[in-house]
Amino acid sequence: MSHRNLAAERHSSLNRRHFLRGIGACLALPAFESNAVAAPSGNAAPIRMAFLQVPNGTIPSAWWPDGDHRSDLKLSPTLQPLENVRHQLQIISGLDDLSADPGPDGGGDHARAGGTFLTGVRIKKTAGSDIHAGISIDQVVANQIGHLTRFPSLELTCDSVRKSGNCDSGYSCAYEYNMAWKSATQPLTPDPNPRFVFERLFGAGSPSERVGNLKRRQAEQQSILDFIMEDANAVQRKLGGRDREKMDQYLTCVREIEQRIEKAERMPVANPDTEAPAGIPTSYEDHIALMFDMLLLAFQADSTRIATMLLAGEGSNRTFTEIGLTEGHHGLTHHRNNQDMIDKVKEIDRWYVQQLGKFLEKMETTKEVDGQSLLHHSMIVYGSGNADGNRHTHNNLPIILAGSGGGTLKPGRYIKTKDIPLTNLYLSMADRMGAKGIERHGDSTGRLGQI
Repeated sequence: MSHRNLAAERHSSLNRRHFLRGIGACLALPAFESNAVAAPSGNAAPIRMAFLQVPNGTIPSAWWPDGDHRSDLKLSPTLQPLENVRHQLQIISGLDDLSADPGPDGGGDHARAGGTFLTGVRIKKTAGSDIHAGISIDQVVANQIGHLTRFPSLELTCDSVRKSGNCDSGYSCAYEYNMAWKSATQPLTPDPNPRFVFERLFGAGSPSERVGNLKRRQAEQQSILDFIMEDANAVQRKLGGRDREKMDQYLTCVREIEQRIEKAERMPVANPDTEAPAGIPTSYEDHIALMFDMLLLAFQADSTRIATMLLAGEGSNRTFTEIGLTEGHHGLTHHRNNQDMIDKVKEIDRWYVQQLGKFLEKMETTKEVDGQSLLHHSMIVYGSGNADGNRHTHNNLPIILAGSGGGTLKPGRYIKTKDIPLTNLYLSMADRMGAKGIERHGDSTGRLGQI
């Protein structure tokens, strides 16, 4: 397809959505029943894809459900917080990331687990600027369908942004702190700041213009919605009853998120010695919740269909005082079969799953034009490039696939596989996103047909 035809297709796709515009603001709205157009998949809504990565593996005995290929999925203790969306889950065992194994490179399992999670390509052991990994699956798909949305992909993180330095036994920090790779030598830096993400999604103009518009709104104590209400009222008059209600709920959600960001900006930094950009909450739980909500809004408005979110970089030694744990996460995972330490890691594993559960429940209650949920029309991978954090294993990874992929998946099951590359799952997901001609990705050996 020519560049001209691609541009025309993108323009046509964007015109299917309502955009509210004002001075320094451009707010994409979700699809309404009154202007629903079938997506390339044949559904009334497009399929979305996101990859969520957590660090340090899990405690396997508390992660895996009982049984095999069960249609009546019974969740394990760690996964119990997902009970309300159990019918939208596939727990898949037997998926491996053997590119992260030590081989001749020795130490550095956390860097390898991070750098290979979406690429399936063995990374170069270097702490210098000569980093080398592979293109990640999100970018492979974005290269084909990214032109259909305002943003080809969205990269988020709830951790630090680190592009260089030695983070793990001679491996660059770039491997642990970046999920998305545009090419083998070009990681895509994720954004940790909800304010910056908000302005990117809803601000108008160049980055410098968005900064200026934000300062103006802050000086005048105005919401971004104040700048688009004239346009919003004009659109609302043309909508039917259910569409008006949907628009009201969406605008209310945008304003509520904006207020939470403003609150975070007013809060003093917990540790004065640690620099945190304004807009990042001091509470880790609040930070994760805000970023999940930004992701949901981006999907709901069809601003992007592809996203990555790093909850914490591999090897993270974060403490979890919110659940009474003062020891670092990474340190606890090297438990050497100490039951007290194992129990604490189980608590951390479950805490992360709780945050996931809140996000998935919101996706399940957000309805699309066909009456199905946003989660129904999505594929959300949650997992880690490490399996057992105590032994640094990379086979039988803890992987969840949430969502129905627009009706192309069969959730509500525990699927047992064995010795299958994780990248096989990614190829099956790429197919459902409408990507064509992808024969292999990383160390893939074929498609994962069971899903």
